[in-house]
Amino acid sequence: MASSSSSATSSNDNKKRYQYDVFLSFSGEDTRRNFVDHLNNALQGYGIHTFKDDERLQKGKEIKDDLLKSIEDSRFCIIIFSKKYASSTWCLDELVKIMECQKTPDQIAFPVFYDVEPTEVRKQSGSVGEAFSKHTNKVVVWKPLTKNVLKKAHARNTNKKLGKWRKALKDAANLSGWELKNTADGHEAKVIKLIVERVSLELRSVNMGGDENLVGMEQRMQDLDPYLEIGLDDVRMVGIKGMGGAGKTTLARAIFDKLSIDFEGKSFVEDVRENSKAPLLGLKKLQEQVLRDVLGDKSITISSVHEGTKLMKTMLCGKKVLIVLDDVDHIDQLERLAGNHNWFKLGSRIIITTRDEQVLIAHGVKYIHDVNLLLNEEAICLFHRHAFREDIPTEEYDIQSLEVIHYAAGLPLTIKVLGSFLCGKSKPEWIEALARLKTIPLHETLTKLELSYENLEDDYKKIFLDVACFYRHLRMSRQRKIVLQGTPLRMSPLVSNGVIRRLESRGFKARNGLRVLHQKCLITIDKGWNIIHMHDHIEEMGKNIVRREHLNEPTKHSRLWVQEEIEHVLANDLGTEATRCIELEITPGIVLENLRNMKKLECLIVHKCNVKNISDDCVKINKAHEYFPNSLRYLYWKKYHHQRLPKAFEANNLVSLEIPESNIEQLWKGGKIMKRLKFLELSNSKELRRLDLGLTPNLERLNLIGCEKLVVLNVHGGCLKTLVYLNLRFCKSLKSISFMEQLESLEFLDMGGVNMKEFLDYILTGHSSNSLLELNLSYSNYLKEIPSSIRNLHQLVSLKLTSCSCLRSLPGNICSLQHLRTLILSFSGIKELPEDLGQLECLEELVLDYTNIKYLPDSICMLKHLKTLDLSLCFYLEKLPEDVGHLESLEILDLNNCDSLRKIPNSICKLKCLKVFKLYGCKGVEKLPEELGNLNCLQSLDVTYTAITHLPQSIYSVKGLTIHADCCDEVYTE
Repeated sequence: MASSSSSATSSNDNKKRYQYDVFLSFSGEDTRRNFVDHLNNALQGYGIHTFKDDERLQKGKEIKDDLLKSIEDSRFCIIIFSKKYASSTWCLDELVKIMECQKTPDQIAFPVFYDVEPTEVRKQSGSVGEAFSKHTNKVVVWKPLTKNVLKKAHARNTNKKLGKWRKALKDAANLSGWELKNTADGHEAKVIKLIVERVSLELRSVNMGGDENLVGMEQRMQDLDPYLEIGLDDVRMVGIKGMGGAGKTTLARAIFDKLSIDFEGKSFVEDVRENSKAPLLGLKKLQEQVLRDVLGDKSITISSVHEGTKLMKTMLCGKKVLIVLDDVDHIDQLERLAGNHNWFKLGSRIIITTRDEQVLIAHGVKYIHDVNLLLNEEAICLFHRHAFREDIPTEEYDIQSLEVIHYAAGLPLTIKVLGSFLCGKSKPEWIEALARLKTIPLHETLTKLELSYENLEDDYKKIFLDVACFYRHLRMSRQRKIVLQGTPLRMSPLVSNGVIRRLESRGFKARNGLRVLHQKCLITIDKGWNIIHMHDHIEEMGKNIVRREHLNEPTKHSRLWVQEEIEHVLANDLGTEATRCIELEITPGIVLENLRNMKKLECLIVHKCNVKNISDDCVKINKAHEYFPNSLRYLYWKKYHHQRLPKAFEANNLVSLEIPESNIEQLWKGGKIMKRLKFLELSNSKELRRLDLGLTPNLERLNLIGCEKLVVLNVHGGCLKTLVYLNLRFCKSLKSISFMEQLESLEFLDMGGVNMKEFLDYILTGHSSNSLLELNLSYSNYLKEIPSSIRNLHQLVSLKLTSCSCLRSLPGNICSLQHLRTLILSFSGIKELPEDLGQLECLEELVLDYTNIKYLPDSICMLKHLKTLDLSLCFYLEKLPEDVGHLESLEILDLNNCDSLRKIPNSICKLKCLKVFKLYGCKGVEKLPEELGNLNCLQSLDVTYTAITHLPQSIYSVKGLTIHADCCDEVYTE
């Protein structure tokens, strides 16, 4: 007798597709109601659905034929050898067939020696031999006329069959399997668990290798290991977040299939967002699913969500469970399905996929992983499998395939949809389909992505549309933390002064809005390059939302960014009040005066001419500047050509005015009250001579960098009390900054290259001394010393003195700046540092490159938070402090081209956080400490152009280290 189990296992296209996962071969007479029954239930519990033979086979067919066919259609076979197994001809015929299939590379058989020993099966001795003898001693009565002929034929047939059975028994007994009495002390339940674990592992590896949805999945699963930490005796909730179609569910399913065998109960709850909305059922049905799956009781029913919550809290705590909650979008779903850690037994893992990080944060999920989009190689592989049903396509479609990959930008959903759509189509059809995508977005992708947009509140929707249409790639210059809703979101000033400034000018709560978009995976922040990113398809989705209601009527669009459409609207004087934002480029013949009809225009962004051989001077803008709508809140115009802004422009709604590299000499002829103006950007306006700020009482940011002819900066009545940011770098003609002592809120000040001797007194003794966080005095050739009153800047976080060539030393009381994190003295005349430098306990970055420093004070070793120490091009540096190893947080040590340096202290081997160690061009250094291999975090070591002839052997034990050296080829340690 036998039973078989089916779970629709599929392999890839090049291998046979098996109908069944497991075929069970057993003697029903002595194992059906005990061991096999229990094994069936265990297989069912692990997702391998088994059926009894009388339920499995169709009526009217010979049971033997069906069973033999099912063996061929099974990936694995489990043979349960019992005392009566060999007495059944059906069992022995099954065994022969199993051993024939065992010869194929894909099918595997496992023997289980239930109440017999392997040697009894192998030699047909003992109880197995007794059962087998029934076939050898069988008596047949023949009729006299045919007796001799049939007797001989029967003998030949019997001997042949007996021989096959004997061989099959012998071969099966030699396979690796389980002997019940010698495994797990003979405990049936434990043996069954071992069998199920082995089969599940084998099935997992087969399925993982053959599912096209799992391209690149192995690495992504490994990336989750540090979050899951299977084996730790705690309850852990892990969030997987990412944009729609990014592969969150696929990753969660792969992790579930891989790990579920290690848990006592499991449940994969699909599409929680959609299923929880079902009328009457909703969350109640999902609660029932979890309870039924985990407890293995399909009869469980609950009357309400409240009852389900109570049951889950009391009934799940007894089992170590693995639960996946897929596509969660509301905190209530988590509270009802995974309310608290104490609902679950220690060792349990709850995996939650979502597009909204805030849902995870609100539920207290500490471990949150961003799903990675596909790399180009992975995207190509996935596309080929869908478009060509193989990994390697014909070369004829190479160019078009790369177009698809470029369009999809790593999004698995788009790749699969396009691959399936293009499969079997001709090359002209491919070309036509790809051309269509340039004007008509892929509907299936946009529909899925738009779910995140629909869940936004109205003001956040407007912020999203602004970012999608205008601000999707803004580069940031330096990093700064901006706190959004109590949580720091790492952004740089260009995000705060760019995107945030523009959005705030439109009246939005930009910081909180951008955080919401970030949490809902609609934007990302590149921390390395400090760029705000939006995926191509999300941008496409945003622009489609703006255009779709009036597809061919740009005059009715709230935002205009397509140059051809803008030129058409302006040329035909079709502007309407519907337009709120417009971004355009100055081109020959553009009719800007027709902006006058856009009565509710809030945002105007004008870029310089990018047409070759045509300068901005050749563009006739006539009196276009006279027609700025008074509704403008944000105005950006690079290379504005007029000497003043138009008198007719009231500017009473203007919040941000940015006209860099302009011909402005002064803003207006006469005064102009601008009570709403917060941001004023006039950088590199070379003709600006006079600026009157007496009527801008709420100004927060003023950037005048490079205004070399600026002489007068009029400030009356303390109207700049709200000013936070002031950049006067290279304002060389400025005569006075006496107003600075009135700046009560100033946090950032750049006075680099300003040639005034008295300005420091205003800075160090004025009101700003209480608020100033960042001070830049770089390129000040006149600066010979820093006054001792520097100590007044007790909130100072950053001090930059780059290229102050006359500066020889720093005052000792600079060490009283307890909040100072960054001190940059690059290319200055500094020869020595204060002996008490170690008192700067918050210092994280010390940059001394190209200075005349000969030695460092010993107290520098007290800087416990120092992360970067740059001494490159310090040609006179002779030695490092012997206790440099006490810099316990140091990550970067740059000693490039320190010509006079001779020795590296042994204590450097204590720098447990050191990642980058540069000694390029240190010609006097002959060796490194032998214990350098203790630097376990080291990622890069450069000893090129030094006197080092060999490296300490211990360094090769550091994993992931890249070594650049003359004494050996470039090395990467694994």
